[in-house]
Amino acid sequence: MNENVLSWTIEAEMAGERIDRFLQAENAEMSRAKIQKLIQDGFVTVNHSVVKSNYKLRNRDVIEFTIPEPTEVNIEAEDIALDILYEDADMIIINKARGMVVHPAPGNYTGTLVNALLYHCDDLSGINGELRPGIVHRLDKDTSGVMVAAKNDISHQSLALQIGEKTATRTYLTIVHGNMREDTGTVNAPIGRHPTDRKQMAVVEKNSKSAVTHFRVLERFGQYTFLECKLETGRTHQIRVHMAYIGHPVVADPKYSRSKVPFAIVGQALHSAELRLKHPTSGEEMVFTAPMPIDMEKILHKLRSQKG
Repeated sequence: MNENVLSWTIEAEMAGERIDRFLQAENAEMSRAKIQKLIQDGFVTVNHSVVKSNYKLRNRDVIEFTIPEPTEVNIEAEDIALDILYEDADMIIINKARGMVVHPAPGNYTGTLVNALLYHCDDLSGINGELRPGIVHRLDKDTSGVMVAAKNDISHQSLALQIGEKTATRTYLTIVHGNMREDTGTVNAPIGRHPTDRKQMAVVEKNSKSAVTHFRVLERFGQYTFLECKLETGRTHQIRVHMAYIGHPVVADPKYSRSKVPFAIVGQALHSAELRLKHPTSGEEMVFTAPMPIDMEKILHKLRSQKG
C-alpha cells in the first residue's frame, strides 16, 4: 500500500461515531476543519465510496484516508537565542524556554524552536519533513527543559528508536495541586482525544493509546506536592492528563486544572529536567540536565518558607 494511504477497519465499539471525529482522533496533528476539507475533496473513502463528514461509522467499515502531498512552505531561519546544553555533528541538546513553540504549524510559521535551529545549525534531519526538521520528540509550548534535535537522518533514526523502545529516558519535575498520599506510584491509563473537546486529551478507552507515567514525591506542602515523573510512553500532554486524572492537576495548567493559581507563572509548572540516551554514533551513554526555570524555583521557595 502507498505510504500516503492510511487504512482502518472499524470495530463494533467504534460504530456510531462521526467519521470526521474518528479521523481527527487518529490524526491528532490535523485540525478537524482540515480533515473535513479533505473528506469534502474526496481524500477519504468508506468501503471504496466517498462519504460526507457527518457519516456515522458502522461495524466492519473499511476507511481509506489518502494524505495529500504537503504544499511547499518556506520556513525561515530566525536569529532566536537558544540555551544550548550540548552540540556535535549528530545532535543538538536544547534547554527549551517556557512559551516557545517547538515547530511551525499552519498560521504560525515564525518564532518557533525550528526557526531558531535552522538559523543556528548548518543541517538538520529531514525525516519529519519541512515543518519539523530535526525534531525527534516535542515539548508542549509551556513546558520547559531538555530536548534533543537530530542533525542528520541516521542520528534521527537512532534517537527516535531509543525513545520508542524506552531505552532513552525522560525525567520531569512538576508541582501539582493537593497532597499526594503515596510516596511513589504509576498511572497506567490510556490517552486519546477528549470525546467532546477535541483540543484536549483525556483518559479514554475508545480511540486511545496506552500511556504509563511513574511518579515519586520529592516534597509535600499540604495543598501542593513537588513530584518527579518518568515517562514510559510519550503521549500528547501525558503528565498533565494523568495528574489531572488522579486528582492532582499540574499547577497553572490552562487546559487541565480549574484551580486558582496564587503564583506568578504563565503556563503549567512542568519541566523536562533530564534526558538519558546513547549517542547515535558512538553509543556512549549520555545524560543531559536542565535547571528548573526561575518561576518554578520561586514557587518552591515560597512553599518552603510557608512550610517552615
